[in-house]
Amino acid sequence: MSSNPQLFTINTYSYILRFGALECLDHLARQGWTRFEFMLFPGHLWPAELDAGSRCKLRDDIIARELRLQTFNMPNIDINIAAATRGMRDYSLSILSEAIVLAGELGVPNVLIGPGKANPLFPLPDDRMTEYFFAALDKLVPLARRCGTSLSIENLPFAFLPDAESLMRALDQYGDEEVGVVYDVANAVFHGEDPLEGLKRVQKRLRFVHLSDTNRTVYRHDPVGSGVVPFAGIPPVLGEIGHREAPVLEIITTNPDADIADSARNLAAMGWSGTGDA
Repeated sequence: MSSNPQLFTINTYSYILRFGALECLDHLARQGWTRFEFMLFPGHLWPAELDAGSRCKLRDDIIARELRLQTFNMPNIDINIAAATRGMRDYSLSILSEAIVLAGELGVPNVLIGPGKANPLFPLPDDRMTEYFFAALDKLVPLARRCGTSLSIENLPFAFLPDAESLMRALDQYGDEEVGVVYDVANAVFHGEDPLEGLKRVQKRLRFVHLSDTNRTVYRHDPVGSGVVPFAGIPPVLGEIGHREAPVLEIITTNPDADIADSARNLAAMGWSGTGDA
């Protein structure tokens, strides 16, 4: 493990089929981790499966352990807020709305969403997908505000806004400064974007940075050091743009305990402090 586990936020993707939320918190807290980005997934943490008592128990457990749920993250494979079909857009909004309400109840300050996906064979025009994306934000942003949380959009290589430039151009057009960006360096590298330039482009909206490794032929979120992501060059850029939030280790692996700890050690050896300082 890192010499200071509070330097990193731990994403729970690798544990979604293994633990429910309370079990996962207990498992990771016993390893010394204190900050978490929870994936919303049935059987792991899913709003429709939590009654009022379960929500209170989870909130009380988080407070009692002095843990911090930093972000909710929704796997953006099953839903699509920019879909051609209105029913899919409405369904996606209902799922995300439930996530936002739960975030407010548990004191989670950020909910991460994707901008939507295009049909790879015959995509809708960008302007129509942007219209649907903005319509979704028109509903989700006020709800987040009322619930005491906020929204961030992630750069996803399979989204219709896959990189820093397209994402920022759309968000600047939308205009609401409360909408943030979570920048994933592995997503950027797989898409062919230089993550150092991408981080500079999103700096005014940057909330968190996702860290994992990938190659350029198969989309991965592997342990740090097993791919081609230029991790050593990122801390100076984060220092330059003044970003000091603990990065999120979003490592997806069948051996997460060891691979997450090894990734933290590898990052420390490359000069990462976890807060944007080289």
